Amino acid sequence: MVLPILVYGDPVLRKVGSDIEKNFEGLDLLINNMFETMYKAKGVGLAAPQIGKAIRLFIVDTKPFSESDDDDDDDEFSPEERKKLEVFKQVFINARILNETGKEWKFNEGCLSIPKIREDVTRFSDIEIEYYNEKFEKKVEKYNGLIARVIQHEYDHIEGNLFTDKISPFKRKLISGKLKDISVGKFVADYKTKVFKPKK
Repeated sequence: MVLPILVYGDPVLRKVGSDIEKNFEGLDLLINNMFETMYKAKGVGLAAPQIGKAIRLFIVDTKPFSESDDDDDDDEFSPEERKKLEVFKQVFINARILNETGKEWKFNEGCLSIPKIREDVTRFSDIEIEYYNEKFEKKVEKYNGLIARVIQHEYDHIEGNLFTDKISPFKRKLISGKLKDISVGKFVADYKTKVFKPKK
């Protein structure tokens, strides 16, 4: 089932996610729905807070990056990295990033919860992360490059952070009007969204 994606201004997006247990009710269905929602919205990652659940769960599938025809991307990604991007698909439960190391680099990021806004964000190139997969098998793995970046972006969501928190105050000021518009529903998205409406 395709679920609505919460947009900027919803307080759930600012909550730190809670750990979940192996017997979390409806987990398999939730994961399936998240993948369906992400694919419908043409995303490469989706975190549970974005569909209204403040839990430590996010999914990643970087295949769309391997299919990009953008000239700039051709210079950015080697054939080896494109091959990794094509097959990387993972569920992350109760994740904790243990280390962020390597070179800091900029990349133009967007977010399904912040439609039509993209900004350059600086992140570390390498991460080490501890998490459980969908079978609740514990993993400790290292990732680098664009895969690491997508994981970091989704990890931010379960920590109550958004990519716009990582840009300069000047750039944030420049887009503040657009963010306010999103928070009140003045935007267009080609996927199902949900705008927060405070109770009166």
